[in-house]
Amino acid sequence: MAPPVSAGIGLRLPHHATFLASKPDTGWVEVHSENYFSAPALAVLTRVREDYPVSLHGVGLSLGSADGVDAAHLARLRALAERIEPVLVSEHLAWTGVNGVHLADLLPLPLHEDSLTLFCRNVERTQEALKRRILVENPSTYLRFPESTIPEPEFLTELTRRTGCGLICDINNIHVGAHNHGWNAHTYLRALPAAAVAEYHLAGHMAGDGATAGLLLDTHDREIAEPVWALFEDALSIIGPRPAMIERDAHLPPLADLLAEAWKAQTMLERSAANALAA
Repeated sequence: MAPPVSAGIGLRLPHHATFLASKPDTGWVEVHSENYFSAPALAVLTRVREDYPVSLHGVGLSLGSADGVDAAHLARLRALAERIEPVLVSEHLAWTGVNGVHLADLLPLPLHEDSLTLFCRNVERTQEALKRRILVENPSTYLRFPESTIPEPEFLTELTRRTGCGLICDINNIHVGAHNHGWNAHTYLRALPAAAVAEYHLAGHMAGDGATAGLLLDTHDREIAEPVWALFEDALSIIGPRPAMIERDAHLPPLADLLAEAWKAQTMLERSAANALAA
């Protein structure tokens, strides 16, 4: 089961009413899993699922935590997946809590053999509980650990080999990381295991100032920048067409604006597919 190779949008709570009333022409939707653990929001998502494929994108499972996966959180996610029957379930290469304390951020982890073993164990536990493959998204980061010994694309590649999980290729995160750390975004794309990439994410970012001057920040609060669109074009030629998701989490515009960005991504997907057939 997979979403169509088309563009969709991240459906956020303020757009629920407009979305249900207008039933827009979009290939699929993605939602943050944790927002639908409660009954009122779940009722809305159940209605959406009647007409659209739905992908569940988690932000709180903390797959990188040395504490392991929280059993209660995983049980809620499993119940949601059983109810919605999503086309995809995904999480992040990150950790979000320690010693029972939840931290409201996707925090980076050092990339070495110990953290890879830990992360694989948590992914395997999650997949066993959900009885399905999950996807893991490459992160946006603003620092690098001196303990890191494995390049991020190699870490993700080995993760997919050991666990059978798939990947979300977040184009904006690659652009942000390349700027912040000085590595080459195109080299990163070529190093990913293309067969494991099952979804693209596209989002906006901003330039930092003050203490964050010189950094790009993955804010999801504005339109997708042209360099990110250009990198998406490169990803389509290197990896190939995959379902693509437009993400916006703050300063939400009218739903029509998100759909316009999804249409742009859809046009690029169709052009890439046509070029592949003609080659």
